[in-house]
Amino acid sequence: MDRRIVIIGGGAAGGTAAQFARKTDRKAEVTIFEAGKYPQYSKCALPHLISKTLDNVIEFDEKWFERANIELFLETVVEKIDRNNKKIVARRGTETIEKKFDSLIIATGAEPVVPHIKGIKEANSLVNGVFVLRTLDDACAISSFLPKVKRAVIVGAGAIGLEMAEALHKFNVKITVIEMLPSILPGMLDNDMGDILQKKIPSDIEIFTNHKLIEVASNGSAVESVVIENEEGNRQAVDADMVLISTGIKANVELARSLGCSIGEKGGIIIDKKCQTSVKDIYAVGDCTQYVDFVTGKPLLVGLGSMAVKQGIVAGINAAGGNAKLPEGFLQTRTTQLFGIEIAAVGPVLNQRADKKPVTGKFTGSSLPDYFPGGREITVKVLVDPKDGTLIGAQAIGENAAQRINVFACAIMNRMSANDFVKMETAYAPPIAPTLDPISIACNVARMRYGRK
Repeated sequence: MDRRIVIIGGGAAGGTAAQFARKTDRKAEVTIFEAGKYPQYSKCALPHLISKTLDNVIEFDEKWFERANIELFLETVVEKIDRNNKKIVARRGTETIEKKFDSLIIATGAEPVVPHIKGIKEANSLVNGVFVLRTLDDACAISSFLPKVKRAVIVGAGAIGLEMAEALHKFNVKITVIEMLPSILPGMLDNDMGDILQKKIPSDIEIFTNHKLIEVASNGSAVESVVIENEEGNRQAVDADMVLISTGIKANVELARSLGCSIGEKGGIIIDKKCQTSVKDIYAVGDCTQYVDFVTGKPLLVGLGSMAVKQGIVAGINAAGGNAKLPEGFLQTRTTQLFGIEIAAVGPVLNQRADKKPVTGKFTGSSLPDYFPGGREITVKVLVDPKDGTLIGAQAIGENAAQRINVFACAIMNRMSANDFVKMETAYAPPIAPTLDPISIACNVARMRYGRK
């Protein structure tokens, strides 16, 4: 009898798992149950859809899954899983669908965290004019509302919050960003690097760090203003007719918990290197899971599309009888672009290293030799382990930041020391790159500081 593989969730992780299950076992019966009404699409691209940079974010449409012989059920909610008899019971409208499985992959994703804030909800729903951005439907709702918007408040200065600030800026919306922590992009950049980035953001975007949202005031049919508060308890009102909450996500684990899968301290489903949960023949992938941070060895919630896809590959292969493994931990290699500026990082930021403060090195230089026209500024910061001098993190702002950080990601994964990194030859030609790349110079600063400690 052919193998039966069922996947709950058709996002990047679940869709990738289905594809690699099919590649591994051409005869297997592969089924996806997706609660939403869209086939696999890019959540990361939603701000660009809202800004009209893109007009479509669907990556694999229904016809693609049909050609791949993957059965895709959209707008279908899994209501019950019989773990002992390995059977799924799902509902699509009034139709009940039952499926047996040999392997089950849970890819239930995550949902936005909405803080408890006065006036933000009415009858358990967000008031008119308050939004989150997690799904394509969320993006469509924001786009439909935009013609009414003159003043927007964005709560959270992470990647999505700032990408949305850029998107709304294109529509001449007056934007205010509220961030509870001391600097912007706090999950990607240290405070000093965040400050460098903030100075490059258009001055007509007002950013309040060390502030939190206290209240949303509306007239019953529309948002009128918000109240924010700083660390000293001083409050002020900010006019707004739209509020976007971008304060993180929470893993959807209730289905996994009902099956007896272990849930970790970070709130995600615990998986091993094969993406297996604590229950035999049940795998989990994507934003509903937690794995291990490569540098710290501590639990890490999976929240990047790149990680989700890697998990999907591994789980799909293994659910189909293969033998694939994740690396021993995730590096958290991440990037974004804001107002034409590339930002990228790998490894933990300083505030995630309370156990031992890294040695750092930072350098601001040009993407080309100083004498050659057309060079663009690039700032690179390197973090080095104070015990043995190995590289444990890096951040970059400016030209080709992502590709420079990819070099650091390779070095960190191979546990390279700062001393060895500075010996690396980097390509040089006057119209392309300087003799010594900023990555080498920043690392050399860290190496010398490490040598002096």
